[in-house]
Amino acid sequence: MSFRKVVRQSKFRHVFGQPVKTEQCYDDIRVSRVTWDSTFCAVNPSFVAIIVEASGGGAFLVLPLHKTGRIDKSYPTVCGHTGPVLDIDWCPHNDHVIASSSEDCTVMVWQIPENGLSQPLTEPVVVLEGHSKRVGIITWHPTARNVLLSAGCDNVVLIWNVGTAEELYRLEGLHPDLIYSVSWSRDGSRFCTACKDKSVRVIDPRRGTVVAEKERAHEGARPMRAIFLADGKIFTTGFSRMSERQLALWDTENLEEPMGLQELDSSNGALLPFYDPDTNVVYVCGKGDSSIRYFEITEEPPYIHFLNTFTSKEPQRGMGWMPKRGLDVSKCEIARFYKLHERKCEPIIMTVPRK
Repeated sequence: MSFRKVVRQSKFRHVFGQPVKTEQCYDDIRVSRVTWDSTFCAVNPSFVAIIVEASGGGAFLVLPLHKTGRIDKSYPTVCGHTGPVLDIDWCPHNDHVIASSSEDCTVMVWQIPENGLSQPLTEPVVVLEGHSKRVGIITWHPTARNVLLSAGCDNVVLIWNVGTAEELYRLEGLHPDLIYSVSWSRDGSRFCTACKDKSVRVIDPRRGTVVAEKERAHEGARPMRAIFLADGKIFTTGFSRMSERQLALWDTENLEEPMGLQELDSSNGALLPFYDPDTNVVYVCGKGDSSIRYFEITEEPPYIHFLNTFTSKEPQRGMGWMPKRGLDVSKCEIARFYKLHERKCEPIIMTVPRK
């Protein structure tokens, strides 16, 4: 038996994570305590945004990336919502535009000044009102400008034209229960959702129809997530009937059986998946875990290959993920996470060691 059969060849087998030095962290931030399974943090090459604890409404911090160290308590925030902020997302086409959704049933779009905030920002560029209950998920369209998707606890998915503040598509009646996650496909022609009725659906927003559906993707009752991969497959995280955490890979053409299914452990935090389409690596961070596991998705069985785990001492409250444009590739950096602790935000750098 040849050696190659035992050890799978992979460029990313030795990827390792490294937290930055203490002075490069963002200290003294009161991270939000809302019980909602979102990442609480959004990052782009210019700014890091973190949802914070705020009295009388919802607020989030927007810090220029270089402003590390201790953050002053009086540092200005973005505070236009009347209820706690549940989700934030930077626009992929403009580094100064960020959207936020809140328990006050609205979605707001903000323009951040060139050098960050010098005073509290209370006036959004646009307010999108159309949901009847709190809005827990927002995500920008990956390829079309000014198109934003929002999903609320009223089980309705709305797609907005942000430039004119009008609804483009209103998708009602497709979800009988709470929507846990929404993910656009790479070209933005479809999106997939994970719902509390344990189904994963692939939806064509223009027709407003469900193209494919997998019932009981994960047997457990706890929240699950679904994300589109670059080749059109779907990666899901969820729980088994014995409440063990699972990962699965699905082919959208045939959703009868998963292509791959792995059980991880029996911890109870929801798993947040982050996917890098260039390297085909999926990073899985559990809320309340102190580790980031990463897996490589390949063409040949068993499709999901465990690579390694990055562990640290403290559990994470949330996680931000830097897009590829913001990485230092000269140092072989392939991913950067912004891990939220109770009082600080700590960047973690993933690198491929040189030979």
